[in-house]
Amino acid sequence: MNDNLTINPLTPELSVSPQLEPSAMQAVAARGYKSVINNRPDGEGGPAQPTAAAIEAEARAAGLAYVHLPVSPAVQTPEEAARFKELLATLPKPVLAFCRTGTRSTKLYNLSQAI
Repeated sequence: MNDNLTINPLTPELSVSPQLEPSAMQAVAARGYKSVINNRPDGEGGPAQPTAAAIEAEARAAGLAYVHLPVSPAVQTPEEAARFKELLATLPKPVLAFCRTGTRSTKLYNLSQAI
């Protein structure tokens, strides 16, 4: 599918991506994802970064479950990892998690598997 999305599978049920625009939610759903986790705090990238509310509105319009779990790029806490693990256990699958580059979401997944 040529939709300009950069998606990296971590498991059959979880993939990660760099920043997603609200307009990408239809393509995410078309790729078969059922849920989106946004790990990027609002405002982190300045005014050009789409807000969690704007992404959520488009995700829900595309039929996707959506959760905003903002985490710092520097440190992910055990509590955040536990919440991520809980979301992975309860959200419809497959799940697409994103942050600025995808690295933070990947680290959060790795931490969640260690607890």
